[in-house]
Amino acid sequence: MFERQVGCLKPFKQIILNIFAILKLPDLLPLISYTAPMEITLTTPALLFPAISMLLLAYTNRFIALASLIRNLKEQYTRTHNSLLMGQISNLRERLFLIRNMQALGIASMFLCVLCMFVLFSENQVAGKYLFGISLLLLLASLALSFREIQISVNALRLELSDLENQEDERKTYHPAR
Repeated sequence: MFERQVGCLKPFKQIILNIFAILKLPDLLPLISYTAPMEITLTTPALLFPAISMLLLAYTNRFIALASLIRNLKEQYTRTHNSLLMGQISNLRERLFLIRNMQALGIASMFLCVLCMFVLFSENQVAGKYLFGISLLLLLASLALSFREIQISVNALRLELSDLENQEDERKTYHPAR
């Protein structure tokens, strides 16, 4: 099985060797020429705890800020019935959905890290490697959703700014400076 895993990495290894040759880094070539079997210890999954904790804190802060914004927009909408606010609320609903899933994937990643440590403690390396790999994939998915949520947020802010610029242009058109 190990030979099959190493075999799929041969193209990447060759690319790295070519880059090193072009950059004239021959001293580092022996370091990547040797491929050792991967061994995970209890400390390997523990390294993710601070990173996942900080991500979950950032996600929670986003959620709290979004919840506050939604409450304010709802209050404004009940007073003004502005259709523009409904578009913003719809956008926020999508972002809220993404943040909920980001948090769920982050929590699942941490759960699997803890489970991985338990499995490694019981000296089952193979299951520990798979659990750690799945944990990393869940963390990666969480980060991908975070990236998408940021894109939506930036697009919403861009629309707000363009609306503000349009209002300013209209004001200048109808009320020229004297």
